[in-house]
Amino acid sequence: MNGVPPTRQVRAAFDERVVTVYQAYGARIAEPALRAGTFVEPFKLTRMTWIKPSFLWMMYRCGWAAKPDQERVLALDITREGFEWALASSCLSHFDRARFATQADWREALRASPVRVQWDPERDLQLNPLPHRAIQIGLSGEAVPRYVADWIVSVRDVTQLAHEVHGAVRAGGEDAARALLPVERPYPLSDELTARIG
Repeated sequence: MNGVPPTRQVRAAFDERVVTVYQAYGARIAEPALRAGTFVEPFKLTRMTWIKPSFLWMMYRCGWAAKPDQERVLALDITREGFEWALASSCLSHFDRARFATQADWREALRASPVRVQWDPERDLQLNPLPHRAIQIGLSGEAVPRYVADWIVSVRDVTQLAHEVHGAVRAGGEDAARALLPVERPYPLSDELTARIG
């Protein structure tokens, strides 16, 4: 990566049609999803589900696919239309004076929005926090069935990749580990979307 990224910037692997996001689950949810090409029972449409465009933030969250019920890392290609609908329908998970006049305004927007956006420190290969942030997108309400039925184009198991990257890091081969990482680049957003997600 050249230069220092802005503090908040959506970075992802994407092409003209899809964006890749990551989630980690136990086998009981991951296996049926891989067979069906989307989430099916026992995945619950009524629960909030968080998608993460940052591979290394996902590694931090799931402990390199070692945490209980996060042993399988899934890469989900979702439509760019769905991804952008999520951002357009989102509310920041924390109060931001630049976006909301009062805490009450923010709480009302949070209650009315089916999508929550959170900015957390991006991670390096040692999973240490970096100065810039990675976006997490929490889907609830109407956003979850849209995600499952309309946005997901493909589901891939990238658990082995997680183990390979982690193995290279542990062996001291950060260059080798970096070469394995998915290529994530700044995602083009309209001014309106940029303002909405803070």
